[in-house]
Amino acid sequence: MTIFIDNRSGAPIYEQIYEQIRDQILRNVLTEGEALPSIRNLAKDLRISVITTKRAYEELEASGLIYTLPGKGSFVAAKNEELLREEHLRELEGHLEAVRKLALLCGMSRDEVIGLFDLLEEEQE
Repeated sequence: MTIFIDNRSGAPIYEQIYEQIRDQILRNVLTEGEALPSIRNLAKDLRISVITTKRAYEELEASGLIYTLPGKGSFVAAKNEELLREEHLRELEGHLEAVRKLALLCGMSRDEVIGLFDLLEEEQE
């Protein structure tokens, strides 16, 4: 598992950890049942506070992405298909918002954007 902390980012460190682990789980880089580093080891490796790492793990557990067994550690939870779908829809909404903004900058109408999407879809067939 690879995590990069960007101290220049405006995002809190626990959020950066949460997002990176979440993305690795959703992209199957981390698979069901796989053990995560202990909170202490991850904190040591990243040179951050144990409290910060603990908060990231708590957020992951609250999201249903990991589970913790006392004395054994934290593990990747089985994928909840509804949760996975919601995450993908959220990501799609973000991309569509970016497309909408770019289309406005280009002076494209909604129909032109849909036409471009249809053209791209035809090229894939």
